[in-house]
Amino acid sequence: MMSAVSKYRMSFSVGGLMLNESLMIAQVYQPGEPWTCARERLLAQRASSLPKLASQTRALREVYDRIGNLSIAERHYLLADADHAEQKAMIWLAVCRTYRFVYEFAVEVINERYQSWRLDLGHEVFDRFLADKAECNQSLTELSPSTCAKLRQVLFRILREAGLRSEDGRIQPVWLSGGMKRLIKESNLADLRIFPGNGG
Repeated sequence: MMSAVSKYRMSFSVGGLMLNESLMIAQVYQPGEPWTCARERLLAQRASSLPKLASQTRALREVYDRIGNLSIAERHYLLADADHAEQKAMIWLAVCRTYRFVYEFAVEVINERYQSWRLDLGHEVFDRFLADKAECNQSLTELSPSTCAKLRQVLFRILREAGLRSEDGRIQPVWLSGGMKRLIKESNLADLRIFPGNGG
């Protein structure tokens, strides 16, 4: 019998890391602002380059929620102090905090494989993880094969764009500065585990 665990939010499938959109939204993010107000403002500012309005709206909503999962100090670091690699790392942090499925994949699969030097990260690893999670989460059993394939494709794209997975499908360490590590520890020490080479 399946346990009554909360549904996973799987809407990360709308795009990749979306670094440029994330940086733009981080600059104008207003804590506590209702999404309905933010949506009109962001669309007017052309914060998304997607061609269709519906696609723009969906993507901006996801990015807006991601940025909202960074602390004020983390958003400031993202815009003022982070180099390009750390900007990608900070957005990866925001992605993991927004989507529990991605966070668990980062910790339970990527981090564990990195620590045991099993650095290959092929499609079958994702498929096995998804199947394991579906055993105790009804919502995942309802996903169609095409949706599962899309989720895998987009997650691997995010991993590549964030610098965690190489072009040949291997896990890569992410090196963080002392300043960024301190910020993450202040929010949640356990979050360091989503960065291979930085957390136990």
